[in-house]
Amino acid sequence: MADQADALREMMKSQGDRTGNESGKTRIIAVASGKGGVGKTNFATNMAIAYAHLGKRVVLMDADLGLANVNVILGIIPKYNLYHLIRRQKSMSEIIMDTSYGIRIVAGASGFAKIANLTEQERHGFIEELSELSNADVLIIDTGAGVSNNVLSFVAAADEAIIVTTPEPTAITDAYGIIKIVATEIDNLGLSLKLVVNRVSSVTEGKKVAERVINIAGQFLNLKVDYLGYVYEDPEVHQAVLRQKPFLVANPKCKASICVQHIVGRLEKVEFREGGGVGNFLKRLFNREI
Repeated sequence: MADQADALREMMKSQGDRTGNESGKTRIIAVASGKGGVGKTNFATNMAIAYAHLGKRVVLMDADLGLANVNVILGIIPKYNLYHLIRRQKSMSEIIMDTSYGIRIVAGASGFAKIANLTEQERHGFIEELSELSNADVLIIDTGAGVSNNVLSFVAAADEAIIVTTPEPTAITDAYGIIKIVATEIDNLGLSLKLVVNRVSSVTEGKKVAERVINIAGQFLNLKVDYLGYVYEDPEVHQAVLRQKPFLVANPKCKASICVQHIVGRLEKVEFREGGGVGNFLKRLFNREI
């Protein structure tokens, strides 16, 4: 078993060495939340579109291997998804979808207990296919809600992780919970953790929630978490969801849209960490026991 693991790591290293983007390394951003219902997928989807508006080549991957719904927000019915890719029934070029919103999506799958349970053949194929995304400027990974092994694997492998919460006490507690697990179970000092507070009624409310989470993380975990920004509670978001159209497209001047655009603008001023890109993402994703 150990020999097989060593061989797999060596294979992934060689795979990663040849997946570089000639125009610059792909930025890998994982979006996670401690619980469901905080607007994580909606945020990730609209953030992807905001990046596309900046002229970036963006791929949004729905990495929820239990209950995928990026395509629902976009009003798209995918013919194929990650299930077909992992089972080697289809290639990345066959499952990735162009959209009318300027982004490409990789639809999520279901039926996998955790990514670590893939067979060696499935892992090998998964790595080969994901390397096809290395020509994107930005790869945004919408993870599942909670702290499953899948979520932790994708968060650990990303260059930076955005934790989405709301002002609700349970959401704040769960946001701290996932940050604590990241701090204690993920040995990745280069990972940049950021916090977004969704559905706030005011700037002050967003700051108070962020300060609470950040201060506790610093005091008890000795972990730095950056406050990335807030998104206003906005009825336009609910209307857009009902219409299955991203709110940034349905109403680009609504409060929520402006907030997301500000957040992306703030992200773009952050430098990439050393060792980024799809190749290194793949090595971190599969060379880690969580």
